[in-house]
Amino acid sequence: MNLTEHYNQLYIKSSEAILAGNHHVDTQINNASDSRFGITLLIRPNDSIKASIQSILNELKAVDDTQYYYPDSDIHITVLSIISCYDGFSLNTISVQDYIEIIQRSLVGIDHIKIDFKGVTVSPSAIMIQGFPTDESLNNLRTKLRENFKASALEQSIDIRYEISTAHSTIMRFQQKFENPEKLLAVTEKFRDYNFGEFTVDKLELVYNDWYQRKENTITLCDFYLRNI
Repeated sequence: MNLTEHYNQLYIKSSEAILAGNHHVDTQINNASDSRFGITLLIRPNDSIKASIQSILNELKAVDDTQYYYPDSDIHITVLSIISCYDGFSLNTISVQDYIEIIQRSLVGIDHIKIDFKGVTVSPSAIMIQGFPTDESLNNLRTKLRENFKASALEQSIDIRYEISTAHSTIMRFQQKFENPEKLLAVTEKFRDYNFGEFTVDKLELVYNDWYQRKENTITLCDFYLRNI
């Protein structure tokens, strides 16, 4: 996939929808009884990247502080949603160690992953930092994970919702209708090509998580450290 073209097309189509008032409002964000949970393999950007992201978050909040903004602790890149969040999922129903072993096997030969965060894009429901892997390591890992999990008898829902191929980080979700979408998009235009920085991934995390990856609802199941050769 050409990520630049993908992000560009998503931005064009979604910004048109937002201006037309056709964005998607997430009504579940503040639902205290939301019981959708799953398990995810993810990457967290380093502190330098997170500090850089604050530049756009501050401007977005100044324009519209009624939306849902991800705190530093929750910003992430999804490597693979192994069990997509659904109502009532519990760790008691799976053997976590079996999942860890498949991930460890899939990581063999993956020595380093680097991500370049440059620019922002929008979807009909969110604003995202554009992530660009600097080589094929992330794609190769995803391919191995898909093959190994689908060859197993473990519960998984990989690619059921969609096949993930990007390296973006969601930083804001729409939880209210916009009073002034033009001002919001003026901020995203300002940061369309902004260089948030490049980072080398030192570890991946397997987590039990809610739909929004909130820290208070997340349990870390295992950390996987890369050799970064």
